[in-house]
Amino acid sequence: MQEKQTTNSDDFTNVFRIPETGRLLALDLGMKHVGVAVSDELQFTVRPVCVLERKGWKKFLKQITAFLEEFDAVALVLGLPYNSDGSESEMSLEARRLARNFSLSIDVPVFLQDERLTSYEAKGYLTKLGLSEKKIWERVDSEAAAIILSDFLSLRSELKKNGQNKQD
Repeated sequence: MQEKQTTNSDDFTNVFRIPETGRLLALDLGMKHVGVAVSDELQFTVRPVCVLERKGWKKFLKQITAFLEEFDAVALVLGLPYNSDGSESEMSLEARRLARNFSLSIDVPVFLQDERLTSYEAKGYLTKLGLSEKKIWERVDSEAAAIILSDFLSLRSELKKNGQNKQD
C-alpha cells in the first residue's frame, strides 16, 4: 500500500495552523455524490454525516457552508484522488479546482488529503458490518469521507510527533 500524504499548495494554510480544538469537516468528492464526515471538537474521533447529491457549484457551496456553520468547523478537508501508482487523474484536477474555489469562498482553511483506496476500505468495513448492497451503496461515500478525515488527523499527529510542526 502506498504511503498517504496531505497536500497543501501555497494557496492553502499550513496544516499546523488549524486550531488544536474545533471540528473539521471532510468531503469525499465525486462527480454525482459527495460523502461528508466530521470530527469531534477535540479532533480525536470522526463520524460519517451524510451523502450529498452534487448539483452545480452554487448549490454545493451553499450546502457545504451550511455544514461548516452547523458544526462550527475550523477547517475543510477534501479527498484528493490519485491513481494507484501515485499519478494524478482528471478527478485529481477537479479536487484541486474545488479546493481552490472553496479557499476563495469560505473563511476556514482548506486542505487536500490523499484518498487512495478509501472507498474500497469503506466498502470493506460496511460489508463486515453485514449491510446489504443497497445500504453499502447509500453509505460508502460518507464512510470514505470519515476515513479521509481520520487519515488527515493521523498524519498531522505523526508529523507533530516527529517535530515537523514548524510554523512558517
